[in-house]
Amino acid sequence: MKLLKYLALLLLTLSISSCGVYNFTGTGKIDAKTFQVNYFLNNAPLVQPGIERTFTLKLQDLIQNQSNLNLVSSDGDLTYEGEITNYTITPMAATADLKAAQNRLTVTVNVRYTNKKKDTDNFEKAFSFYYDYPGDQQLIGSSLTTALDVIFERITQDVFNESLAKW
Repeated sequence: MKLLKYLALLLLTLSISSCGVYNFTGTGKIDAKTFQVNYFLNNAPLVQPGIERTFTLKLQDLIQNQSNLNLVSSDGDLTYEGEITNYTITPMAATADLKAAQNRLTVTVNVRYTNKKKDTDNFEKAFSFYYDYPGDQQLIGSSLTTALDVIFERITQDVFNESLAKW
């Protein structure tokens, strides 16, 4: 019986120690307490008005929801800034009469991340994603909103993973 207790204690100790630092947000150990997201400019050759504000707010929301960091307007421990560098619509497939059967919206965002607590984490990187839609559909109104939601959800998650989750 005594041997069984020692074995159970050993297994418990090994299982706890093998996990290391873990939390349910998916982030590693973060020494920072605050973050700021500066306004992302829209420097794309083809400008879609308002997407820079939408992206900035979605990045702020994602970091607030998936970490315990506090959003500040200046002097944050972590700083996210950059610009939208590409917004393009390209035909992906053609019909027999040479019309687009499917189009692709691609958005690229250049992100500069600065960590005041750990300079080795700093980076500048371009993040890009796309949304395919039927060629006979105009990308306006709710269809544009849907496309941008899909694209920005992926890009903001990629930025989060690169900066905080270290995946």
